[in-house]
Amino acid sequence: MALEWMPRDNETKDHALHTDAHWGTEAPSVIYEKRPLKDPKGNIVDKLYVSWITLNNPKQYNSYTTEMVKGVIAGFENASNDRSVVAVIFTGIGPYAFCTGGNTKEYSEFYSLRSDEYGQYMDLFNHMVDAILSCKKPVVCRVNGMRVAGGQEIGMACDLTISSDLAIFGQAGPRHGSAPDGGSTDFLPWFLTMEDAMWNCVSCEMWSAYKMKMKGLISKCLPVLKVDGKWVRNPQIITESYVADGEVVYGEFKTGDELRQARDFVKQHQPNADFELLDKEVDKAVWTFANLFPGCLIKSIDGIRMKKRYFWDICKHGNRHWLAANMGGEAFLGFGAFNTKKITGADTVDFIKFRQNIADCKTWNMDMFAEVMGKPKE
Repeated sequence: MALEWMPRDNETKDHALHTDAHWGTEAPSVIYEKRPLKDPKGNIVDKLYVSWITLNNPKQYNSYTTEMVKGVIAGFENASNDRSVVAVIFTGIGPYAFCTGGNTKEYSEFYSLRSDEYGQYMDLFNHMVDAILSCKKPVVCRVNGMRVAGGQEIGMACDLTISSDLAIFGQAGPRHGSAPDGGSTDFLPWFLTMEDAMWNCVSCEMWSAYKMKMKGLISKCLPVLKVDGKWVRNPQIITESYVADGEVVYGEFKTGDELRQARDFVKQHQPNADFELLDKEVDKAVWTFANLFPGCLIKSIDGIRMKKRYFWDICKHGNRHWLAANMGGEAFLGFGAFNTKKITGADTVDFIKFRQNIADCKTWNMDMFAEVMGKPKE
């Protein structure tokens, strides 16, 4: 060595930011794992790993609690600084949901009417999105089920999405008392046309994985129902035709008896969903990443992420303040209605009555709110 006389420190540094304090195995929690990297033949590659960050709250469709948000942040920040990690997989527990966003029970029962508290929560949420967008490893969103509301937002922050074909995608904010300002208003116009982004953002319609694949929101869509040894594509969705009567029908939900029968079939078999094809596609993406120069790879990824970050970084702080203030008004009603649907039988307020009260210049108070909320069932 030509410069062997120079003093050097060769002790390995630990750059991990977090301990395991925010991870767990019992729901609700975030599970953090380092799984060995495997080659296409299934052989373990020595000293290299894939980090799996798994939302574990299946009874509430993997909605994230405050503590779970911390777990996601810790997972992404540690994976980012782990020299042995090749890529990060972000997914959820079970066959029904990747994530349906923030925990509505927590929103309704604690954060509503406590705007400052929700502002502090939004600092954590923004940190979570930033942790995904700043991760120095490629991030694959493995969509094992519905990706809705805040789940859609953290999913779009990822670099690639590989999805179960039973998944649905969409927003819920304007229907349940909020605005999708945790990323969707920033990210959707990059993925979709402006008008598709607008309608998907505000209509609260749920779009199928096939429709989102066709429109460019996700990369891959794989069947997860294996019945009598054969893979069955989601029978609720039109996948055999592209156009009917002059309209694009590919990816749309079937209707009438055909849809009812298909729903019964899915209801019967979804509990036993088989993610073999989904995971093979995830592994294929990871192996591709592993066989690239890591520095060139992450620079290329950040070059794409930069466009998503542009509006996110401009808007996130102002959005945080509005979302906090909104917890004293429409969010109190929207989250409250959704949280009490088992009591009242309705998951939304009476929107028409609410608008009529506004038109009559009624004061926003509990009496006005009571007029639009559902009533407990006798």
